[in-house]
Amino acid sequence: MTGITSTQLSDGRELIYFDHARTRTSRADHVTTDHRGLPPRGEPGEVRFDALTGEWVAIAAHRQARTHLPPADQCPICPTTAGNATEIPAADYDVVVFENRFPSLGPALGPVPDDAAWGTKGPAYGRCEVVSFTPEHTGSFSGLSPERSRTVIEAWSHRTAALNAMSGIKQVFPFENRGADIGVTLHHPHGQIYAYPYVTPRAGVIGAAARKYYDATEGKDTLTGSLLRAEREDGSRMVLEGTHFSAYVPFAARWPLEIHLIPHRKVPDLAALDGEEKDELAEVYLNLLKRVDALYPTPTPYISAWHQAPLDDVLRPAGYLHLQLTSPRRAADKLKYLAGSEAAMGAFINDTTPENVAERLRTVALPPSTSAASLAGTPEGASA
Repeated sequence: MTGITSTQLSDGRELIYFDHARTRTSRADHVTTDHRGLPPRGEPGEVRFDALTGEWVAIAAHRQARTHLPPADQCPICPTTAGNATEIPAADYDVVVFENRFPSLGPALGPVPDDAAWGTKGPAYGRCEVVSFTPEHTGSFSGLSPERSRTVIEAWSHRTAALNAMSGIKQVFPFENRGADIGVTLHHPHGQIYAYPYVTPRAGVIGAAARKYYDATEGKDTLTGSLLRAEREDGSRMVLEGTHFSAYVPFAARWPLEIHLIPHRKVPDLAALDGEEKDELAEVYLNLLKRVDALYPTPTPYISAWHQAPLDDVLRPAGYLHLQLTSPRRAADKLKYLAGSEAAMGAFINDTTPENVAERLRTVALPPSTSAASLAGTPEGASA
């Protein structure tokens, strides 16, 4: 069980502690106060409608002033000390979620304008949250204990359910940007959750394809489920297989390093996972990240993106939770840049083969402490 305690920062933003039950069962009895006296929160930025593509663009000029790669003794998400009053007014914590001080969306909630056309704009409604994985300033998710990983998953699940229920929200997106090459602004291991007032372009494309397949099978099958079955039967791109989750490099991978992690049971989002599935996910996800980090002598930059079913009456029935972990790293000393074909046309050209990447991930040497031995080795049907 995870202890969950909600409080407020000095400017009214919500902060939630997620504590291991065995370590801190009475957080609510000694929640400390944020004494920084922050100024009141500003109004949301704005969203503008791009009539050329039918997409919404958030205009968030206020984020130019956000914290950028501060030294360790000024980190805003380390525990508070006498010399550094941070976003987390506690001497220690396990996992913390709080509203972003410099949000792209929010803090107000509401829908995007109806009947949008050229010139349509409105408040950037929504919510942006920060998830601090650990009180330790250095390290990464792959270095967390299975217990801490499980607590992060519980935080993702809790926040997904809470954000799903908020007015005007159409899509909830937990993610982690890892590494300077991805563009992180804080070194401290953390992720984020965006709650959008619209279905994002990528989710719309995936959702439309999923709905088309769902309708073609008269609601008896899902596109993501069929792809998982096909990859497991083929085997050549499988990375690991568990009881409740499997991971593979997709047949048409866009990125030099791309892995999809899929639950075996169709669920729309993290909030719908049961206890056994969350327990295994904590182990499987760590195993996967350790494999990614073991590929090269230095840590690999990545984006870890949880694709959850949008809160849309048409798209949600066909939606299927899955993780897409991608990295632009194509060699130890080379990155793939999104140039003309990718950035301008959205037409990806991959410099690696999915089968080779999957084999390397399957056979890479893992640290001796890596758990879940059943997840290691070559899956049945894969070529060794």
